[in-house]
Amino acid sequence: MATLRALECLVALVKTGSVTKAASSLHLSQPALSHQIAALERELGTPVVQRQARGIRVTAAGLAAAEEAIVALEAANRAVEAARQVADGRSGRLRVACAETMTFWLLAPVLRRWHHLRPDVHLDVMEFTSSDKMVEALMAGQADLVVGPEPTSTTAYVETLGDEEMLVVAPAAHRFASQTSVTVDELEGEPFVHYTPDNGNAAWIDAFVARHQVVVTATLRTRSPRTAAQLAGAGMGVTIIPASALAVRPSGVVRRLEPRVHRGVVAITATPSDALVSLFIADLRRRGLPSVDTSADTSAVS
Repeated sequence: MATLRALECLVALVKTGSVTKAASSLHLSQPALSHQIAALERELGTPVVQRQARGIRVTAAGLAAAEEAIVALEAANRAVEAARQVADGRSGRLRVACAETMTFWLLAPVLRRWHHLRPDVHLDVMEFTSSDKMVEALMAGQADLVVGPEPTSTTAYVETLGDEEMLVVAPAAHRFASQTSVTVDELEGEPFVHYTPDNGNAAWIDAFVARHQVVVTATLRTRSPRTAAQLAGAGMGVTIIPASALAVRPSGVVRRLEPRVHRGVVAITATPSDALVSLFIADLRRRGLPSVDTSADTSAVS
């Protein structure tokens, strides 16, 4: 197949009508340009130029090839420029899979910044309730980046963004309202708003209470930590939620666990060298995880 360099040499010959001028315009020696033209002629099986006493004459085959070569070279230049724009973070597409509670809590400020500074980058956000499901989507090529709690396992590149606190929500009239914190043992026997098995919080809570030899009694289950917080606040029981679920405050009270409990928040990708992925992760690190503010009241979370 003819190389772009050989086609470039042919187009230069057509435009200048001279081997000397064509070679100079491409910063090539004349023998190097002639070598490219000879290779092109072997590929086509016909001459593309006729050498004459006073220069050259491009053949009909050469003119036909040059006409299409101009289109090919313009397309190649566009391809290079498109790649440069993506490498510079100026355009492209980034598909982010995130835990549903983190869209507003963590991603929204970064998404807003990208919308303002990188308007030609198309952002897709997919929300999940399970980190393991997000990793499956990543490995299946359906996402470029995962942001959420640590999965059970992964072979992809993982970068820790910080720790998210796990909190207890209870009805306003519950005995927990008079406490500054709640121990795991105090959850024993309490009606508990739990999570459906497809939500990663279900397995996390089961493993957490099991380590403390505590049994929680599920009164109902939900897929959403935000819904769990609202149900607990409405009097359906108590629950444990990640801090990211408190973008909308429940009607009940929020208390820290004693001792305080956190879980890691990570960014996962199969292509850590990808420009858009690395830039997005850098912005997430720069912003950091929102903090829990209990300076005024232990039920206040921001």
